[in-house]
Amino acid sequence: MKRRDFLKTIGIGAVSLAAPQFGCESRRAAEGRRPNIIFIMADDLGYADLGCYGQKLIQTPRIDQMAAEGRRFTQCYAGSCVCAPSRSVLMTGQHTGHTRVRENHCRAGGVPDEVTGRGCRPPLKAEDVTVAEVLKHAGYVTGITGKWGLGDPGTSGVPTRQGFDEWYGYLNQNHAVFYYTDYLWHNEKKEFLEGNKDGKRQQYTHDLFTEFALDFIRRHHERPFFLYTAYTIPHFNIEVPDTSPYTEKPWSEKAKIFAALITRMDRDVGRILDLLGQLGIDKNTIVFFCSDNGGAGSGGPMFNSNGALKGNKGGFDEGGIRTPMIVRWPGKIAAGKVSHAPWYFADVMPTLAQLAGVQPPRNIDGVTVLPTLLGRKQELDDRFMYWESPPPKLRQVVRWGNWKARRRRQDKPLEVYNLAEDLREEHNVADQHPDVVATFEAYLKTARTDSAYWPAKNE
Repeated sequence: MKRRDFLKTIGIGAVSLAAPQFGCESRRAAEGRRPNIIFIMADDLGYADLGCYGQKLIQTPRIDQMAAEGRRFTQCYAGSCVCAPSRSVLMTGQHTGHTRVRENHCRAGGVPDEVTGRGCRPPLKAEDVTVAEVLKHAGYVTGITGKWGLGDPGTSGVPTRQGFDEWYGYLNQNHAVFYYTDYLWHNEKKEFLEGNKDGKRQQYTHDLFTEFALDFIRRHHERPFFLYTAYTIPHFNIEVPDTSPYTEKPWSEKAKIFAALITRMDRDVGRILDLLGQLGIDKNTIVFFCSDNGGAGSGGPMFNSNGALKGNKGGFDEGGIRTPMIVRWPGKIAAGKVSHAPWYFADVMPTLAQLAGVQPPRNIDGVTVLPTLLGRKQELDDRFMYWESPPPKLRQVVRWGNWKARRRRQDKPLEVYNLAEDLREEHNVADQHPDVVATFEAYLKTARTDSAYWPAKNE
């Protein structure tokens, strides 16, 4: 659906309540003030980098507390195994067979990289509808800080042209590796950081993002707001102002920095949660915490960042796409619960739309998981969740129930794994289940559309 047509369906200056099939949760959310929404996302954080997911060496007391006060999910998936497409799925509700940005770099039609001046970056276009636009037109004030990755400077893909009222951070992934950069983008203006000028290291960008988030909440807490806090921790280049509380550990310097990065982020998640309580909006704010893809192993093998999962960032094994996901909403989401329901980033758009009491766009691939968040009965197994790395190689992955299918190249046969029995995806059982293979093959014929950014053949 084109943006102008979508806006006509929900009205400008008026809010249409969600249709009855979304259930009573949406009607309740629409009564009185709708809930504030905070979505916090780490960058390359592994499934097992948090204490509440089994980490033994890195201290994450505030995120662990968040899990104890909310619901922790064991089978939530990112939108992709790398940064930009995962964020595109999150923002548009479309999986990587449909969303605009399907890889970090495109093969045709994109724009040069902001940092290098070379390459091909695919920006979101004006007709793409983001979750920020949906919430903005539902009456929310919208803000984002951290890493964007969906549009370089001057393109239609920058956050302030995609539904965000306020924006502060890195537009480009290559820029985001510098924790002590000498500039950030504030809305559509380049803001120079004097403390980092000429090689100085006085302004740590993660801390600036936290301050922006806290200030945004303070300024807008009297009306519904949506805040997307896309931290760059613990993405490389890993660096941190100090390595406490690990400075005296008999670890490598890299391991100390990696652990200190995550603990610093944990501290700041706690600061955000504390502020909600101080402002008296804790019970009217739903907070999500996750990672943008699997862990990259930047801290070294001692942390076992992806736990029992096979693989890392960049691959479609479970370790590349499964993410920690914690959702906290005091009084609405029961405390201390663990859910094994399978869902993924494409589901965020319809879920947040339901919370806001409006309809999402029709051309999305996700479904609302609000009943699951609230502990209500919801069947999520009997649907397909899809990922791809686009042509010319076209790697494809589908999950359906406990089955996971993989095609490693267009000319390769389909592999099938039973995740309930083979979490590490070591036993291809395609030959034993021809009916399952046939079901996946039928789905794959309609799973995707071609993109001009990734032509199927060299042109």
